[in-house]
Amino acid sequence: MSVLIVIPARYASSRYPGKPLVGLKGASGQSRSLIERSWLAAQSVEGVARVVVATDDDRIREASEAFGAEVVMTSPNWVNGTERCAETHEILGGGYEIVVNLQGDAPLTPQWFIEDLITGLRAAPQAEIATPVLRCDGATLNGFLSDRKAGRVGGTTAVFDATRQALYFSKEVIPFTSRTYGDDEETPVFHHVGVYAYRPEALAAYPSWPAGPLEQLEGLEQLRFMENGRAVLCVEVTAKGRHFWELNNPEDVAKIENMMMHMGLD
Repeated sequence: MSVLIVIPARYASSRYPGKPLVGLKGASGQSRSLIERSWLAAQSVEGVARVVVATDDDRIREASEAFGAEVVMTSPNWVNGTERCAETHEILGGGYEIVVNLQGDAPLTPQWFIEDLITGLRAAPQAEIATPVLRCDGATLNGFLSDRKAGRVGGTTAVFDATRQALYFSKEVIPFTSRTYGDDEETPVFHHVGVYAYRPEALAAYPSWPAGPLEQLEGLEQLRFMENGRAVLCVEVTAKGRHFWELNNPEDVAKIENMMMHMGLD
């Protein structure tokens, strides 16, 4: 019952070129690249058989090998991490029970998010893909709303039904709420955490499906599963006092470094 974690990384990001190699300073002042911090996060997850970085860029390969990561070189033609994960699983010969896509833009992802995600997928045989969701507090929600007003994408939000099957994901803030929330208040909005766990059969089929209109409009790879009638399970995770933020824009570097400083993370 083995688990493979793949960290897909590309240099030519449209919003933030070279993002995987951006340095982030920890509490001690030591700077590590985003890709290294993502790899370290993956290494801390219990019950994982293998962790690899998947890229098409020699700069990322060289940087990753320098800190000890196993690297798989993939096609430069893929448009998202799920496609890159599918090729990586094939290159490695398959055979894994679950493949986890730990996207390299969330270095503060706690290990229990991934462990709970794997447990959730194993417990839901009807689901072919699972992804974590985190209930927003008022501070996070207000940050998302401020980003959208400024024309930035602050995070992806998710809505799901009573069985936790996803109904939709969006870079807009959904569902709409007219209330204003205090920083420490719970809200009805769920932040989608950019990690995925796939069953190999669904992952292998993914690159053969054309990108649908919703995926193209939102730029969210998980919508391709939904547009092809595949169930996406939302696994609710808890922060346990840990701050979580994705690195989507250059402005996020200072936010993440500040969070790492206050949490004492090096």
